[in-house]
Amino acid sequence: MKRITTLLLIGLMCGLATNAQSTKILMKTSMGDMTIMLYDDTPLHKDNFESLVKDKFFDGLIFHRVINEFMIQAGNPNTRNHKPGESYADASEGSTIPAEFRPNHIHKKGALSAARRGAGNPDKESSGSQFYIVQGEKYNDNMLAQVQSRRAKPFSQEEKEVYKKIGGTPFLDFEYTVFGEVIKGLEVVDKIAAVKVVDPKKRDNRPVEDVKIISARIIK
Repeated sequence: MKRITTLLLIGLMCGLATNAQSTKILMKTSMGDMTIMLYDDTPLHKDNFESLVKDKFFDGLIFHRVINEFMIQAGNPNTRNHKPGESYADASEGSTIPAEFRPNHIHKKGALSAARRGAGNPDKESSGSQFYIVQGEKYNDNMLAQVQSRRAKPFSQEEKEVYKKIGGTPFLDFEYTVFGEVIKGLEVVDKIAAVKVVDPKKRDNRPVEDVKIISARIIK
């Protein structure tokens, strides 16, 4: 029984729910490179993200919303070639995507998730292009119990261990679609999350100095 639990934990931590053929993306940023694996069992989000990468949509966009110990967000087309400090409207490319919540995909550190509108979106449909990568923080049992009191699905023991060992944002589970994860370059997520932002007190979490996506390409 102990061996089975250990294998399940390793699977959750390392993305074992996907196979070796899963699509991988090399995302080069101005602060370093990340390799992202897309999950096969979220096909709508996977196909959409692959299509955007093939169209070189993400090239030149910035991480326009950065919150340390939470997440880094990009995918707003209005941030391409804008001047630092210049205002821009929130926007997304393409149509919304139906939610694809999966019990085996949680908001652990490094999770790739789809952003979405909150109000007026009862089905929790995802943005057509905006995404975020989880940084989060490590949780203890008391913190997890507080999150549990506000969600319907109980944490499994394996999920608890993941959130305690590597961290994440468990309160976002089944609220936003997780469709991939960073499998190399988690230190780059930490570097981006730590940059100075304009004014967090006013919820202006745009980095003072742009953190740019140089390119995103499908790799073998």
